[in-house]
Amino acid sequence: MQSPISVISVTFNASKHLPDLVESLRTQTDPDFEWIIVDGASTDGTVEVIQSANDVVTQWLSEPDFGIYHAMNKALQMATGEYYLILGADDRLTPEAIEQYKSHAYRTKADIITAKIIREGKVEKRKPCWPWLYAHHAFVSEHSVGSLIRRSLHDKFGLYSKRYSIGADLVFLKKACMAPETRVVQLDFIAGTFGFTGRSRSDRAGAICDYFRGQFETEKFKYLQIFLFVLKVLKNAPEMVKAATKKS
Repeated sequence: MQSPISVISVTFNASKHLPDLVESLRTQTDPDFEWIIVDGASTDGTVEVIQSANDVVTQWLSEPDFGIYHAMNKALQMATGEYYLILGADDRLTPEAIEQYKSHAYRTKADIITAKIIREGKVEKRKPCWPWLYAHHAFVSEHSVGSLIRRSLHDKFGLYSKRYSIGADLVFLKKACMAPETRVVQLDFIAGTFGFTGRSRSDRAGAICDYFRGQFETEKFKYLQIFLFVLKVLKNAPEMVKAATKKS
């Protein structure tokens, strides 16, 4: 039977974080969802964790891939839900999250429903609606945890682009949200905790460059984006140098 919501998780060597995500899905007040996990051929016991969670995992596969968005696109091809929700292995949902998302989806018929998230122990404030500065965050709180997305939007705006290793969600969500026909609804409930331990944090240089490329592609005033990119590089330079020195 088709599930109204597909939960999608992409994992790689995530055995440390995945059990808590499993538990947060087991404790949902509305258990009517499917959970699809696409793993990138982990070697640390992640597959064993997935296998032990067959009471909540609907479909899974583990094989090499070309990055997180390649894996997400695989999961989208497997999904059956009208809407989908991305969850990283280090993300957590509040017990009522699925129930809340589903209720508001049925009530509003929106294409994207965005909720509040907790990041680093604090409820994250909404960004002003300035796409030139905040990109997709001018419309949604966060791709993972904070955005329930109608799956058919990918028929209009394409799958996650393989040209971006970190920022493909920015490009997809921004193009979708800025389209006049897309209906985005912002809600006040807290969907869960955003883990923020992935590549966007560990690879600040890569994240900044991908963010710039996404903004450069989707914004009209290109020189403004170059200026903002330079400012962001200067602001994050000490952190990037420190990370590069540690690796070398």
